[in-house]
Amino acid sequence: MSATSPSRAVLPPDIRGRKGQLPLVVLTAYTTPGARLVDAHCDIALVGDSVGMVLHGMPSTLGVTMEMMILHGRAVVRGLTKAMAVIDMPFGSYEESPQQAYRNAARLMAETGAPAVKLEGGAHMAETIAFLVKRGVPVMAHIGLTPQAVNTLGGYKVVGRDGEANTVMEDALAVQAAGAFAVVLEKVPMGLAARITQRLEIPTIGIGAGVQCDGQVLVMEDMLGLFTDFRPKFVKRYAELGAMALEAIADYAAEVRGRQFPAEEHSFPDVLKGPKT
Repeated sequence: MSATSPSRAVLPPDIRGRKGQLPLVVLTAYTTPGARLVDAHCDIALVGDSVGMVLHGMPSTLGVTMEMMILHGRAVVRGLTKAMAVIDMPFGSYEESPQQAYRNAARLMAETGAPAVKLEGGAHMAETIAFLVKRGVPVMAHIGLTPQAVNTLGGYKVVGRDGEANTVMEDALAVQAAGAFAVVLEKVPMGLAARITQRLEIPTIGIGAGVQCDGQVLVMEDMLGLFTDFRPKFVKRYAELGAMALEAIADYAAEVRGRQFPAEEHSFPDVLKGPKT
């Protein structure tokens, strides 16, 4: 099943069924216009808690709330006709207990219309993932670098080196056994990501995890080059829209200050011209 299929929208079983087939294409989206762009070419529109940093200027994802995710989730779902929306569960909304996770996951799905949620954590979250799946909540897992645990991890570092490889593999197997339909591997060494991908029966979606994953995800604003001073190693910039926007704004400012804009063609006359005779 591809997001380009005209028959219906992509659903979690379709994503799981893509294991080992045509790679899955995933981008973040936070707004209706952004969702429409993603919908044209992607399988999944991820409403990431990265919205806190990308759109709200937060220093990390930790301050993102359920209300923010619902607001942006609704906007994204409105813009999709083919791609599947997956919404991040924000920090503090699922870690306390499986029951807390279910209440908040059910709220996200009910109030946005999204068919799936994503949560961070490996083996220690397996019980919660299983609890959600058994109650009808499709879960995309997220292991490796988990941004909500950045303070515990000691920064945005690669995870899976120096004896950590076995732990990451165990996390991957645990979330699969718990019922996750796919798993994001973030900042995992490419060799380890390839081994995990070969071992699992569910798709792996990489971000900074090499080409052997079953799919890839990026923050749309990163790959479009909207941030001129942010260049993580794992992001390929397919455009430089930030620089283009700065140039356009500079031209606009110059024309306004020089009274070149608005010109006559952008203005309305005092008297309408009569019809031609």
